Amino acid sequence: MEQTGIKDKIRDWWANAPMTYAERHGDVEYTRSDGTREKVAFGSRRFYEVADERFYSWNTQLHLPGQPFGKIFPYDRYRGKRVLEVGCGMGCMAMNWARNGANVTAVDLNPVAIQQTRQRFALFGLEGSINEADGELLPFEDATFDYVYSWGVLHHSPNARKSIAELLRVLKPGGQAGVMLYHRNSILFDYTVRWVEGFINMENVFLDETELASRYGDGGREEGNPHTWPVTEGEVRSDLFAPYQNVNIAVLGADVPPILNTWRPNLASRMDQKKLDALASRRGWSLWITGDKRL
Repeated sequence: MEQTGIKDKIRDWWANAPMTYAERHGDVEYTRSDGTREKVAFGSRRFYEVADERFYSWNTQLHLPGQPFGKIFPYDRYRGKRVLEVGCGMGCMAMNWARNGANVTAVDLNPVAIQQTRQRFALFGLEGSINEADGELLPFEDATFDYVYSWGVLHHSPNARKSIAELLRVLKPGGQAGVMLYHRNSILFDYTVRWVEGFINMENVFLDETELASRYGDGGREEGNPHTWPVTEGEVRSDLFAPYQNVNIAVLGADVPPILNTWRPNLASRMDQKKLDALASRRGWSLWITGDKRL
């Protein structure tokens, strides 16, 4: 499929099925901790609060007191500096950078994400430049930003290599990039995608691995999304981040305990914690990658 056609499909899919952190993409009804249900208005202040609470709960290991994702985002280092997010979605991470004093620019391929992020910033009294743009062709001059990041987005790009090269282009010398990409050498991919869906359900007869990842990655309950391709650590170092220096890769495995519990009830809680942590740190579904632009 030609690049323009697949990009249109990607843009439209995410506009129609935004990441609301409910049980299904685009839903605005959430289950509380006591089991009751709460439905909120899309784009309301309560929507952002509930969606953020759920998103944060999936990533508790990455937070510092008062700083969501403070263990991976160097907020203090870039206070007052120019920070770019590529693929802002509903604007949660851009909001946190703005709250921590960054001069925030956020872009996304689809107009619903831009509308919702602007609405969020207005409701919470924040300032930022939020505009529609293609991550493979960013509308900025070379060496514009001090820090650039993207969370869970560029594996949906039909040309992730080009998108990551664009991050490097707009980054100032000495600046840092942070990117989360899905991990192909993970339990989720090997077990759920390759084994259960591909082999047992025989979908590998009809679908190649990119199509399987797209069908059973984001939007798996909605027949999948147009394009998802998880990467390996080797591909990151030898290809995608080869032009960067000081490249570091951390495997994030918050998804591992729930997967283990599908094999046997409470399996994760019965495991030795050190062994569970070691497994999650090798075979989790997310890679957090950082790299610096050479001076």
